[in-house]
Amino acid sequence: MLKAISRLAIFVAISLSLTLTVAAQDKRQNEPGQFDFYVLALSWSPSFCAAASERASGRPLQQCGERPYSFVVHGLWPQYEQGFPEYCQRDKTRIERDLVTSMLDLMPAPQLVYRQWDKHGTCSGLPPRAYFDSVRKARALMKIPPQYLQVTTPLTVTPDEIEDAFVGANPGMTREAIAVRCDSQRLSEVRVCLTKDFRFRDCGEVDRRACGRDKLVMPPVRGG
Repeated sequence: MLKAISRLAIFVAISLSLTLTVAAQDKRQNEPGQFDFYVLALSWSPSFCAAASERASGRPLQQCGERPYSFVVHGLWPQYEQGFPEYCQRDKTRIERDLVTSMLDLMPAPQLVYRQWDKHGTCSGLPPRAYFDSVRKARALMKIPPQYLQVTTPLTVTPDEIEDAFVGANPGMTREAIAVRCDSQRLSEVRVCLTKDFRFRDCGEVDRRACGRDKLVMPPVRGG
């Protein structure tokens, strides 16, 4: 009987602790504008298109047409020091079509623009135009290393080489401010952490989720 009571007490204590922890985590969960920093995600478009071709979905993708895309903006994501908010919009108002069109030079598919606003932009605390102005400002800040500007043949690289190249091309960036992501064999994207006023900053949690492979392939840009 005493053992049963003891186990019950331990269970109640653990449950209370978990409840308090969740409450602490959720205090500002999904509150627009309440976040610590941004992640700018730059996707290597040739890898995206290669993966899409392997899936053979049959649906043509705008990003994978004749225009030769290299690094494209996947998104600008508000982040907490641990975790991130998402889908912070309280209503279902859609962003204006002309705004979507204006972003296609950086984010080459309307559905990508809509999805990034719904999932991430709504958490920025900014109206749509101001948020996408921030996307453009963040992208303008980022210098692509010269060796990745015109990739005409497949490149075999290491995650460290990619990080070093970006750090070398962007004064103020450190290795702890950038994370390389990959699929089973290819570079997927580069994620860079920025303060709310668009300065490079370290981000341990993002960096820890980086690609762990020794070698990656960067497929060439279409038409290369």
